[in-house]
Amino acid sequence: MTIHRPGLPGDLPDPELLWARWALNAVVRATTAEEDRGGHRTGVWSDDEGLHLDDCGCTWWTFSRITEGRYVLYGEDESSGCKWHEPPVDMLAGGPGWLPYEELRDRLSGYELGCVYWYEDGAWARAAYPGDLADDGLDCGMSRFAERAEALGLLADHVAYDGGAAELLMAAAEERRLTPELLAAHVVAEDRGDPDLPAMVRALRRTGLGGQVAAAGQLQA
Repeated sequence: MTIHRPGLPGDLPDPELLWARWALNAVVRATTAEEDRGGHRTGVWSDDEGLHLDDCGCTWWTFSRITEGRYVLYGEDESSGCKWHEPPVDMLAGGPGWLPYEELRDRLSGYELGCVYWYEDGAWARAAYPGDLADDGLDCGMSRFAERAEALGLLADHVAYDGGAAELLMAAAEERRLTPELLAAHVVAEDRGDPDLPAMVRALRRTGLGGQVAAAGQLQA
């Protein structure tokens, strides 16, 4: 799947697939130590807002399931020109009423937002962009999850030496049949030691990869 620069709504996969790929990467990385850090985190993780990515430098993103069939994806990659365009791009123009406007406007006021995409009625959408906008950061930020092969590659340091483990876990996540037993059998810590299974199970429950995904604000630890 190709992501254009700037991104187009049709570049993003079905939100359930995007959620599964991102959430699986959050689950296999989950540790109690990172959970205890609260909001001051980097890497890939899940919490009561949804899914997060933050590399503590070039890119940060949040993906939330608001209600059944409604999702919002927002964040920033340093490649985005939206906030630097003259005049600045109104990234909230045309947005539905259910978007988390308080959070988004707070990010805008701090010059922290690079783009916003939302999903409802079976389709992704975003604000209209001026014709001379070169990039909104979606490609550099989201290719790692929009592209299944890249999402599989991100699992390399977290699966057992069996070459099929990443594919097995990804298929189970996409089909919402991931279990603690599968995690225990196939996941290793980055140092190839034992993973933090209790933390992974909590992340599994939050993300719904073993069943129904909870909406934002309804996730259970």
